Amino acid sequence: TMQAKHSDGQSAERLAEAFLTQRGLKVLERNWRVRGGEIDLICEEKETLVFVEVRLRGNAAFGGAAASITPAKQRRIILAARHYLAGKRERPCRFDAVLLDTLDASRIEWIPDAFLAE
Repeated sequence: TMQAKHSDGQSAERLAEAFLTQRGLKVLERNWRVRGGEIDLICEEKETLVFVEVRLRGNAAFGGAAASITPAKQRRIILAARHYLAGKRERPCRFDAVLLDTLDASRIEWIPDAFLAE
């Protein structure tokens, strides 16, 4: 169901948040939305702003969670990131992915610099 999918997505984001926090990142925003884009987590790692896409894939078909971050999805994340950055001081940024094939924190895959803004 859509509702179950939504709550799984939220659970995945909470697991990802705990995972990143344990690794020294500070969460600034959750589910940051603008028209045309959304970022699951916006974090800080020292001076770097980190835009995080959390992907939960119930099955490993279609290349698993990493393959689900399509170029179109990347463009929407980058668009949202540009909005977030507008008017803020210049600082280094990167786009990370946190991938889960199940809601199991021990199987989280964290990919810093999963993709680059063009």
